Amino acid sequence: MNKPTVKEMHSFWERNENCNPSSPSKKPKPPEPQNAMTIAVSSRALFSMDVEQDIYEQQGMEAYLSYQFQHETEPFAPGPAFPFIKAVEAVNAKLRELYPDSEELFDVVLMTSNHAHVGLRLINSINHHKLFIERFCMTGGNSPIGYLKAYHTNLYLSADSVKVREAIEEGIAAATVFSPGKICEVPETQLRVAFDGDAVLFSDESERIYKAHGLDKFFEHEKAHENKPLDHGPLKGFLETLGKLQQKFYAKGQRMDCPIRTYLVTARSAASSGTRALKTLRSWGLETDEALFLAGAPKGPMLEKIRPHIFFDDQMFHVEGATELGTVAAHVPYGIAQRFPSKIGKDIKKDVPAKQLV
Repeated sequence: MNKPTVKEMHSFWERNENCNPSSPSKKPKPPEPQNAMTIAVSSRALFSMDVEQDIYEQQGMEAYLSYQFQHETEPFAPGPAFPFIKAVEAVNAKLRELYPDSEELFDVVLMTSNHAHVGLRLINSINHHKLFIERFCMTGGNSPIGYLKAYHTNLYLSADSVKVREAIEEGIAAATVFSPGKICEVPETQLRVAFDGDAVLFSDESERIYKAHGLDKFFEHEKAHENKPLDHGPLKGFLETLGKLQQKFYAKGQRMDCPIRTYLVTARSAASSGTRALKTLRSWGLETDEALFLAGAPKGPMLEKIRPHIFFDDQMFHVEGATELGTVAAHVPYGIAQRFPSKIGKDIKKDVPAKQLV
């Protein structure tokens, strides 16, 4: 796939930044972590740092730090998680208008294993792009995963699949973010988040039946258990977080024009296995605004129409299909599908080294 150049990313976001309602002349006070919905994002997920990463891998840490120091005043271009974070800040701006004293807001933490010497360039980049990120965690080469719970993290986004797996194992919602193959316009005033079902919102129970016994047995199993809710998957808690904030807008009569919209985009078929998925969400007291049952059809074209800021899936095949058509997709390394990686998935993204900067 042909990824957008750094220059193209700069140009696109500079054209759209001034439309962002989350950039008041006076910065608001960050919410207390225990009251907020915390999103931890790595520097390489938030910004485009491919050149710098190549220097680190080929020339080592000292050359990397020297380069960062020499280019300290040059802001990084936006990375794959950038539009998602921008949309999160737009939601915060609207929440503050409706609930001026409430701390039930998104709080974004820059969580990176970068050295503190890179901090000034990151600060300059955040200020250049008018982002409201006040909390930094820079671990100087050590894994930042141990800090996630201390920050009350609800979602961790990184470009490093090894660290994402570590976070999942710690019980934290996490995903590896991939850049789209082309730049697509995304909404500026509504945060759109799309989820796969099995092994993302739900457990991989049904996926295990399918892998072991095939599609017919899968349908039989789902029909027999349609009134038994599935266990939760790694991102159920994040959907709960979004739902909690949506309720705050509904309470003000803004259901139809809520600035948060959620989607279930699943390979399940509606008639054969959709009932259990919807009943599971209902049993949790949760819902998605839209549910798309694709019956095995590719997800990329549908996501291209939805234009979400981010799409979560446990299978690299679907992640690749989404990114090729312009969707920022995030891989959730959870469940039985990780033991049966697709050939395409392995081709587009091999595991990154554990020492890689994030």
